[in-house]
Amino acid sequence: MSLAEKPPHLSIVIPVLNEAAGIEAALTPLQPLRFSMPIEVIVVDGGSQDDSVKIAQPLADLVLNSPAGRALQMNLGAQHASASALLFLHADTQLPKNAVEQITQALNRHAWGRFDIELSGRSGWLPMVGWMMNQRSRLTGIATGDQGMFICASTFKAVGGFPEQPLMEDIELSKRLKKLSSPACLGAKVISSGRRWDEFGAWKTILLMWRLRYRYWRGVSATQLAKEYRDAR
Repeated sequence: MSLAEKPPHLSIVIPVLNEAAGIEAALTPLQPLRFSMPIEVIVVDGGSQDDSVKIAQPLADLVLNSPAGRALQMNLGAQHASASALLFLHADTQLPKNAVEQITQALNRHAWGRFDIELSGRSGWLPMVGWMMNQRSRLTGIATGDQGMFICASTFKAVGGFPEQPLMEDIELSKRLKKLSSPACLGAKVISSGRRWDEFGAWKTILLMWRLRYRYWRGVSATQLAKEYRDAR
């Protein structure tokens, strides 16, 4: 049996929406892993109006069409995944070296986990923002989608996948997973785009996200918070 025919060790699910400018750069580093590990790359498009699907097709094992919504897209990708482990990766996030090996080792001890994060961009505040995200995650056991969440497929199914809500789906999933297992908090860093901090201002974005998280903790619906997030931007 060739490497390409072996069952994948890991299914990487990447939700996209109008990512033509960066999807090739996101998928190209995964190509050696598709044949040497092997891994499976599943791109789930949420109705892009650009060439995202066309660019992704030769660089992915499977490209799916979905209604827009990150939770919906990631759940659909997980439904079509073949591996016993899942990694949910944003289209603007790059994995560290030996990521697959680190995930495999971590899932031998934990049901789920995430990487530390480094934000790339222009703002001089981004290193501090990344540090704060990592420390908060270690303290609370809550992971964000930017950090490359990985989960045993059986555990993901057991908790019902991502809640199909328009915001905070990663936080809600983390809360469900914490009831089953503490997360593996890997020190290796994914590199994620800091474009939202660059575009809207570092402190403005930090304060907005803190406010939304606090209101979510207080019980405000994700639908209302998504509206507030759009209005603020």
